[in-house]
Amino acid sequence: MESVDLNLLAPLHALLEERHVSRAAERLHMSQPSMSRALQRLRATLGDELLVRGPGGYQLTPRAERIQAELQQALPRLEHVFSGEAFDPATAARAFRLAGTDYTVSVLSGALLGRVFEQSPGSTVLFSRWHHAVFADAEHGLVDLLVHGGTPPPPLRTRTLFEEGYSCLMSAHHPLARRPALSLQDYLDCAHVVVDVTDGRQGHVDQRLSSLGVPRRASVTVPYHAAAAAAVPGTSLVATLPTNFAVHHSLPGTTTVVPAPEEIGSLRYAMSWHPRLDGDAAHQWLRDTIVATLGAG
Repeated sequence: MESVDLNLLAPLHALLEERHVSRAAERLHMSQPSMSRALQRLRATLGDELLVRGPGGYQLTPRAERIQAELQQALPRLEHVFSGEAFDPATAARAFRLAGTDYTVSVLSGALLGRVFEQSPGSTVLFSRWHHAVFADAEHGLVDLLVHGGTPPPPLRTRTLFEEGYSCLMSAHHPLARRPALSLQDYLDCAHVVVDVTDGRQGHVDQRLSSLGVPRRASVTVPYHAAAAAAVPGTSLVATLPTNFAVHHSLPGTTTVVPAPEEIGSLRYAMSWHPRLDGDAAHQWLRDTIVATLGAG
């Protein structure tokens, strides 16, 4: 161990994650020249270039890729060694950073916040909006926990929370409002209000339809599930929403809820986090609190 400079461990991790000297320096609050010197020392110590220029910017060498994979396993254990074992929610002042769509935030926020502030009154919770690079935010330490539908990319850890089907929210005067359920053809003939979850598409719903080769017609696109529900009254629009959300936002006498076509199916929702937080006692407490909240609900 005497021959290993542990001060280079953090720059090594940042450089391999960011693949860019300036971004790695910013991440560790270092100057760019200091990070450049760290890279030179790492190259000399490891006998490898680590980062090489490619068509799209810097790329990892094969040795660097192997080192990165080992660091993903080793760093959480090292952090656990130095972070301490105990977390006392009653005296803690932890800032928890979560991200999700307005739907997943609505599922969690009320009951979860009640439990968090009852048990840890000094802690704070920040919900960030969902966006196309949110999984990268978790990898880079910008957010602690994601609550979402579907499967996250590696190396994120994940735990399934619940599963929910879809229903269609429409005007009570819509021609299909009295149907017990919608056929796929009836559904495709409708004018749809689409929730832009990522890249103008509504995640699971549009992926399922695309896999069937029958994309729907998006007459209106909005950024939030609540905005989709608000667009329905007085129009011919159909909003495809998680069933509980659709029922909660239905207005008696104004809108109605009809089960979506069975081809759309249901979606499993999960929470995801970076492996470096596996052993973090505060993060473990938050994850357990979320599971307990949904179990109680």
